[in-house]
Amino acid sequence: MNRRSFLAAAAAAPVASLFAQPKYEWGGPVLDIHLHLRPDGASNIAHMDGSGTTRAILLTRSDNLDQAKAMVAKDSKRFAIFVSADVTKPETEGILTRAVKDGAKGLGEIKYKVDCDGPEMKRMYALAADLNVPITIHFGDVPQASGNAVFNGGFKRFDAILKAFPRTKFIAHADTFWANVSADYAYDTAYPEGPIKAGGISDRWLSDYANLYGDMSANSCNNALNRDPEFMKGFLDRHQDKLMFGCDCPCSDGRGGGTTNASPRLHGKCIARETLAMVRKLTKPEGFRKIRWDNGTRLIGLPNEAA
Repeated sequence: MNRRSFLAAAAAAPVASLFAQPKYEWGGPVLDIHLHLRPDGASNIAHMDGSGTTRAILLTRSDNLDQAKAMVAKDSKRFAIFVSADVTKPETEGILTRAVKDGAKGLGEIKYKVDCDGPEMKRMYALAADLNVPITIHFGDVPQASGNAVFNGGFKRFDAILKAFPRTKFIAHADTFWANVSADYAYDTAYPEGPIKAGGISDRWLSDYANLYGDMSANSCNNALNRDPEFMKGFLDRHQDKLMFGCDCPCSDGRGGGTTNASPRLHGKCIARETLAMVRKLTKPEGFRKIRWDNGTRLIGLPNEAA
């Protein structure tokens, strides 16, 4: 090799090495379907970058829509919006309709002190169907802590809603949905422990109803994954086309900073990172890809390309 060829090869080596580096920490892009809009855009980006998230759905109250829309306008490849408003108020349907027509991709997180099969929520289900967007629902039949409340109560009756609203795309979230992967859930705690008994209604309904999907965010999903990993390995395999990763994580930096957690297992940790690591451990690469990216982008109607 002459001197000129040697120098050219040496100069190219760092570039080749750079391009050989993996682009994604989790083996491919990650869509977070449950990132609450934070007081400033930089906080959302810090959590995404720290946890290895590629794109996020900003769950946004209607009175904060301008802030979320500014973030989407600045970087539409990283952000999209779900919108919520008080379902007990008569003007809410108009507010949500305008938000979707102005670019919001879904409704949620819907978390109010009403029954999941009450008139307020039935209006939301019909609206989501008419607008052809998904709706993310917080199911909490058991108060999590002192001062907390029941949200969208009556989950045991929700199969009647799934039958009555076949055009509505339901994304189920929170403790009552994930506790009910077990058939023996006693509704005595938000975060049950111990082995999971086969035949839980959440498990069955994901199989029985094409319009039900699962949001894998928060302590609630992480608790289910960790209380019985062997059972959940089969659960993730059965429902690999219906489950979507989300974080619902309060940490500041995507690595557990700036917060405590009621769960000793998650204290000082990022829920997003812990859940992604557990799902990767319990699934085959194809299933993991669907959960972290494909299912959410398809259901919500986002570009499948991450760049």
